[in-house]
Amino acid sequence: MRKKIAFIINPKSGTGKKHDLPGMILEELDAAVFESQVIVTQYRGHGTELAKEFVEQGFDIVVAVGGDGTVNEIGRALTHTNTSLGIVPIGSGNGLARHLGIPMNVRKAIQQLNHSESILMDYGLVNNQPFFCTCGTGFDAYVSTEFAKGKKRGVMSYIEKIITGYFSYKSQNYHLIGQDIDLNAKAFVLTFANASQWGNNAYIAPQASVQDGKIDISIMSNFPVIAIPTLALQLFAKTIDKDLFMTTLRADNITLQREESGPFHFDGEPYEEGKEIIVKTVADGLKVLVKKRF
Repeated sequence: MRKKIAFIINPKSGTGKKHDLPGMILEELDAAVFESQVIVTQYRGHGTELAKEFVEQGFDIVVAVGGDGTVNEIGRALTHTNTSLGIVPIGSGNGLARHLGIPMNVRKAIQQLNHSESILMDYGLVNNQPFFCTCGTGFDAYVSTEFAKGKKRGVMSYIEKIITGYFSYKSQNYHLIGQDIDLNAKAFVLTFANASQWGNNAYIAPQASVQDGKIDISIMSNFPVIAIPTLALQLFAKTIDKDLFMTTLRADNITLQREESGPFHFDGEPYEEGKEIIVKTVADGLKVLVKKRF
């Protein structure tokens, strides 16, 4: 019996054209293995609704065709079900897909589905809202907010927001409380990482694992302009956790307190969050497809 697989395409993800995606899926997917259906989202949150319907219809796999925001929309409907999440990355950062070793080439990502297996991965909750890659406050939340306001997408637009934002963003005071953790910190960046990177191979938490039942907390303190080139290199070399400006904690449940409400993000999607934020991990809560290990 063939497996039932659904592809949910977010037409607003990334910068490339999407009109040829349905044809490419049909061309590259093994029809002897899969019975497929392809659908395009119409509005924000539509992916969650569609994924829930596919779960109810007994689909084996639902594939998020988009970026980390699309993965979040669809993944949240698949947690604690027998339906596996697949990813075809076409977003700006694609942090979770990169962490899982999914090809960035769309055609190759579809082909890999033909030779994939399902594993269990953790996911996080931030004030009971699920995230799968990273969430956080500080400068990365500020950049996510500014990026969302702009009309341009893609890596270069994101880098532009980072460069201009550095000179206007001010660090905030935070209090982190958890088991064996009681830390006051003034942080420029504060990221909670289920997976290891923000996206685009920028590894904010190089040691993070989606299968260890823990959230890595990466805290970057104020740093001078002269340190930016070194920090940037370390982000991409997977060594940022060794830098003197970085503190890394690990916990399965932690509370963040801050002086005022403000920007926050989960999986790159910005929103406003309050003064107290509870972040915890849910172990083995989602089935996800990765390359089959022979």
